[in-house]
Amino acid sequence: MVHNAYDSFKLINNCPTKIDAVESYGSKLLVGCSDGSLRIYGPDSSIADQSPPFDPLTLRKKPYALERTVEWFSKKALLSMKVVESRGLLLSLSESIAFHRLPNFETIVVIAKAKGANVYSWDDRRGLLCFARQKRVCIFRHDVICIGHGFLEVKEFGVPDTVKSISWSGENICVGVRKDYMILNATNGALSEVFSSGKIAPPLVVPLPSGELILGKENIGVLVDQNVKLVQAGRICWSEAPIAVVIQKPYAIALSPRRVEIHSLRVPYPLIQTIVLHDACHLIKSNNAIVVASNNSVYGLFPVPLGAQIVQLTASGEFEEALALCKLLPPKDADLRVARERSIHTRYAHYLFDNGCYEEAMEHFLASQVDIIYVLSLYPSIVLPKTTTIPKRLSPDDSSCLSDDLETLLPQPSDSDENAAFEFKKTSHNTLMALIKYLQKKGYNIVEKAAAEGMEEVVLDAIGDNFTSARSKKSNKRHGNIPINSAARHMAAILDTALLQALLLTGQPSAALELLNGLNYCDVKICEELLRNGNHYAALLELYKSNSMHRESLKLLHQLVEESKRNQSHAEEFGPEAIIEYLKPLCGTDPMLVLEFSLFVLENRPTQTIELFLSGNIPADMVNAYLKQHAPNMQGRYLELMLAMNENRISANLQNEMVQISLSEVLEWYSELSAQQMWDEKAYSPTRKKLLSALESISGYNPEALLEHLPPDALFEERAILFGKMNQHELALSLYVHKLHVPELALAYCDRVYDSAVHRLPVKSSGNLYLTLLQIYLNPQKTTKYFENSIMNLVSSSNTSTQKVSSVASLKSKVGRKKIASIEGAEDMRISPSNTDTTIEESSEEGGSTIMFDRVLDLLSRRWDRINGAYALKILPRETKLQNLLPFLGPLVKKSSEAYRNSSVIKSLRQTESLQVKDELYNQRKATVKISRDSTCSLCDKKIGTTVFAIYPNRKTLVHFVCFRDSQNKKVVTRGSLLKKR
Repeated sequence: MVHNAYDSFKLINNCPTKIDAVESYGSKLLVGCSDGSLRIYGPDSSIADQSPPFDPLTLRKKPYALERTVEWFSKKALLSMKVVESRGLLLSLSESIAFHRLPNFETIVVIAKAKGANVYSWDDRRGLLCFARQKRVCIFRHDVICIGHGFLEVKEFGVPDTVKSISWSGENICVGVRKDYMILNATNGALSEVFSSGKIAPPLVVPLPSGELILGKENIGVLVDQNVKLVQAGRICWSEAPIAVVIQKPYAIALSPRRVEIHSLRVPYPLIQTIVLHDACHLIKSNNAIVVASNNSVYGLFPVPLGAQIVQLTASGEFEEALALCKLLPPKDADLRVARERSIHTRYAHYLFDNGCYEEAMEHFLASQVDIIYVLSLYPSIVLPKTTTIPKRLSPDDSSCLSDDLETLLPQPSDSDENAAFEFKKTSHNTLMALIKYLQKKGYNIVEKAAAEGMEEVVLDAIGDNFTSARSKKSNKRHGNIPINSAARHMAAILDTALLQALLLTGQPSAALELLNGLNYCDVKICEELLRNGNHYAALLELYKSNSMHRESLKLLHQLVEESKRNQSHAEEFGPEAIIEYLKPLCGTDPMLVLEFSLFVLENRPTQTIELFLSGNIPADMVNAYLKQHAPNMQGRYLELMLAMNENRISANLQNEMVQISLSEVLEWYSELSAQQMWDEKAYSPTRKKLLSALESISGYNPEALLEHLPPDALFEERAILFGKMNQHELALSLYVHKLHVPELALAYCDRVYDSAVHRLPVKSSGNLYLTLLQIYLNPQKTTKYFENSIMNLVSSSNTSTQKVSSVASLKSKVGRKKIASIEGAEDMRISPSNTDTTIEESSEEGGSTIMFDRVLDLLSRRWDRINGAYALKILPRETKLQNLLPFLGPLVKKSSEAYRNSSVIKSLRQTESLQVKDELYNQRKATVKISRDSTCSLCDKKIGTTVFAIYPNRKTLVHFVCFRDSQNKKVVTRGSLLKKR
């Protein structure tokens, strides 16, 4: 890394006296000679200037001529000088330390205590001077307010030996004593050793602008911080031990007897330039140059302009150093600096890419801010959208930031073999991994801009701006297709498409899936083909989903579920549950699509599918209508599940339709068995059980309409349930007893009606149903004939079935009344149809059919607490033996007696309570009034005394009785006069 950082120019030639010290002051040079004189040199005006435009505070790149000489400036030879520009002083070290006023070099103070001092260090910020003489270190402070020319002694400390080098290090002082470096605490004088300076070279302490120090150790400069801790990789290697070192960013300039070495201050501190100058012994830094002096000559090392250095470094491939120099360009050249940096980053990126450092190359492509399309052009395996123009070279806008020799850095294969090797290298795993990191770092800002652009379009469309009519009016749940005029989204599409391809090509499907899960702008066509070819179905589903292509996504998902069922591939990943989960968010936006793709899962996961419909608030009528048209075999299943899960969510029409579907299935089953003459009323198929359960549990269907479809000679249990829903309880009980011959069902029916009515109707009214069943047992023939007539009427007139059943029942009851001669008081047992149903009121006929007496006794013994005993005894046959009625009468009489006793006790308790209340009333009405000497009448305000008094009901107002009587008379008179006036 060698380039010209400084140009050497001889400023002073053949000084007549040996030069002991040199310093610069503005554009002048101050030369301290061995004879104690100070020679002042300035630019020779007779010679043309080779430096930039004149600046009076900088050295000129031209020969210098002697302007004047200050004789006897010092009694002895000067050791060193330093200009303190901020305070207008010149510090000189000779036999002592003196300060001179600039620009006339008048001596203003000589620090007597500095006599014999050999080294010093000046802290310009705090105005502190530290110097060493013999084995002492003294600290003085410059204070213009202080008497005695402004210098005040602060501290003095002892050291082990003569100090050979000294420098401020923050609040402390670093000194070189003998062959060692030590840190001297400027507050308490405590010394702490650091390390040795070596066996040959003397100690050398050089402060850095950052506050760090360079400590010389033989031919190595060790960098330490203010706490004297080693800086990592802080080693500057000189060719030999330097005499002096100065710092002029970004370089460290070291003076050795035969040369001047210039090293960079950037790790690893490489050698930049070597300037051969024989017999040089003095090295200082001026405002704009480095001054080197020998015994009779003075040289100026003028820095080469940064722009020229940058060009040199870039051309030689030293890109890191060139970038470091770019940061030193002045703020006024900010645009130039940015352009140069981008140019260097781009060239450096190509250099690194061609040499296999792909990640580092991408970092520099990122810093160069070149278009991502340019970077992607290096990857032929990455397919970009068709609307993308892939540049073979940088665009003119970008190429303006590059030098002309950039073209030589781009790969130019000469034959097919080289081209094949080049393509293989670029498509290798490492290159793609580097591209992935580049795109991920680049992607955040690009996607953010695309999202902001999309949001801006939505806002503009919402407020109805006229110019937005030319834009694409596509609804975009996330981003949709990319409009051509959307620059940010177009760039985001290129980036995401390339990133997805790179992830898949490097075997990272999970990362690709994560990309598609978030906001992305992947090109659907390119990515779809790539994902299908690679069998990345989960990622393909997310691609469809992110682009609102729900139909394609669901088709693919259905296909995957079918394949998983056939060969168990993707069985865990793609099941019916996956379709349900996908459909959930679509319920509110596209219910018809949900219905279309829910048929499959409704068959395999019915409960979860119904929950999907419920949670998505899809109307049950819509679902039922869709299933009725497209999947009638699933309609009944859906309605059953809906009813089982939430009866309130299904309307009466749907309940009726569900029952009709079940009934049609049962009727079909009945027809098949009847044709084979195998029908059995007590046979129960799953379908018939389902129908019976639905008829009993559902209340929203129309029983009259269903009765029309029932055969007259079968399905009696279904008919009985329908009669019950129509409140035709007698017909229902007749079916249970005479057709089904299952009295237990009749009793259970009565219990069910009784339990349901106990909270709505008086128990007496609902209990009449047991009396109806009792009469059916007592008159089997009559009830059978009545049932047959009722059935015929219902079949013949479907529209008025309920009314005809009622009329037939009333007619039968009238005829029956004439035939119940043997039952005394049977007329009183007629039960109003409004309470339960028309009830047969006759007992057995003489010579009629056999009474079901065992059933009668069993009913009375089991439900004695729900039957009116008096009415039951009236309708029983007179020949009934009392002994048979003991199971009925025993608990009934016991309960009646117990109720009577309880009523008597309650009556007595209430009478006692009434007496207590009356007694309390009497006690409350007792009034005790205390009359004292101070008690006065409320009417006349005179004392009550011993006269007769009266008290008002409030028990507080006392009046004389006479006053009270007079007041009452006045009221009567007043009322009479008012009446007369009227």
